[in-house]
Amino acid sequence: MSEQAGSRAPGPRHHKPKPFAPIDFEPFAGGADPARVSEAAHLAAQALVRRGRDSDDPGVTKRLVKLADEQGLEAIAEMWAESPARSLPGALWRLYALRAATVQDPERIAVYFRAGKDTAQVSNVVAGAAEPPGADEMKLMADAILSGAFDGDFDVALERSAAFCRVVALGQATLADGAEHSNENHASKLTRNSHLLVKTAEDLEHAANAWRLGELD
Repeated sequence: MSEQAGSRAPGPRHHKPKPFAPIDFEPFAGGADPARVSEAAHLAAQALVRRGRDSDDPGVTKRLVKLADEQGLEAIAEMWAESPARSLPGALWRLYALRAATVQDPERIAVYFRAGKDTAQVSNVVAGAAEPPGADEMKLMADAILSGAFDGDFDVALERSAAFCRVVALGQATLADGAEHSNENHASKLTRNSHLLVKTAEDLEHAANAWRLGELD
């Protein structure tokens, strides 16, 4: 996991997103007005999380999945990149970044996750949280949420994603301790990334609590 999981997602960007109104899935007219992009980011997030799950019309979910397929998750998620961390689009951006990092280097993420899970501190790190998902499950859960096809408890999904961050961060910190003398630069990078992931976990946990209170928008 790299710094991108806490701020911007890893990987190349092949195209710029087209701001869209998820209510009718039509592009906004005009240029990329920051206010309109922000509005689109919030509307898209609400459409994916609320409309995809709460609507009785299965066509809504079908259109959302189709939109994600046609626009690409990257294009949709790009709108969320500048959103406040503790907002619905900000939370979805962090889920997207976690998914992207996991897809980009699944073996390395698995190593960090195992290292974190195998430490004695892991029970304290995720105390009170839902069971952290593994890398494969994290990707599947993020795919469902980001395509509008997720029908579970969103707050629990956010908490599980936060627990995933904390376990991976703990693994990075553990490996950093082991590499401190043999590779100081690598150890420093792991430590820095670990701190960023803990911050991401805190943002996701805050978002989960706000969702339960009906205050995440």
